[in-house]
Amino acid sequence: MLNGKKIAVVLPAYNAAKTLEMTYSEIPFEFVDEVILVDDASRDDTAEVARRLGIRTIVHEQNKGYGGNQKTCYRMALEHGADIVVMLHPDYQYTPKLITSMAAMIAFGEFDAVLASRILGIGALKGGMPLYKYLANRFLTLFENLLLGHKLSEYHTGYRAFSREILESLPLEKNSDDFVFDNQMLAQIVWFGYRIGEVSCPTKYFDDASSINFRRSVIYGMGVMKTALQFRLAKIGLASGGIFAKGSDCAGK
Repeated sequence: MLNGKKIAVVLPAYNAAKTLEMTYSEIPFEFVDEVILVDDASRDDTAEVARRLGIRTIVHEQNKGYGGNQKTCYRMALEHGADIVVMLHPDYQYTPKLITSMAAMIAFGEFDAVLASRILGIGALKGGMPLYKYLANRFLTLFENLLLGHKLSEYHTGYRAFSREILESLPLEKNSDDFVFDNQMLAQIVWFGYRIGEVSCPTKYFDDASSINFRRSVIYGMGVMKTALQFRLAKIGLASGGIFAKGSDCAGK
């Protein structure tokens, strides 16, 4: 706990058996109250490793996609009483050692969401991020900052922390079950006026770290631009609310 707030770490997992234990071993359990792993129908023994480590484990019988996995993660975290939820990939690409600082920024009321940015500082390329991904990240982030009227160093990190209020109020079920879920969620956070903070985060690219291929990256990029355009059109009244309309399909409902 931090400042009386219960902290849960959620691990959206797919074929993470080789890296899960390394990730889990660095979680700061002096502050983290709950760890929940959702296995998205992995083809390896991710779920078995998780259970051996004593992690609360949920297994999808069929693959629901990265976004679908997160929807289950957040729903389960809320059901288990989390006040702050930190989403961490179990592939050891991001260091779990930042969990405390990210959660603290929410626990003490400074922000509603916190992103661990690979772009702040000089760690992205040094950590092995492919050049084409770095350039795409910079272009898409500029595009989004312009259309969303916001300013973040990047919108594409997979290491995030959220307050319970955000997860209960955003219409997350309207979002995609694919990778663009991440981006839609941030656009919703901006739309509804929540505060977003960032911390600098080193990242590691290696053989066992998950990374989408070039084709999926292109699909993701198109989805990112579509989301930003939907945001701008809704903002000026030329489109319906869509994913920006609150309803009864929030994670906590």
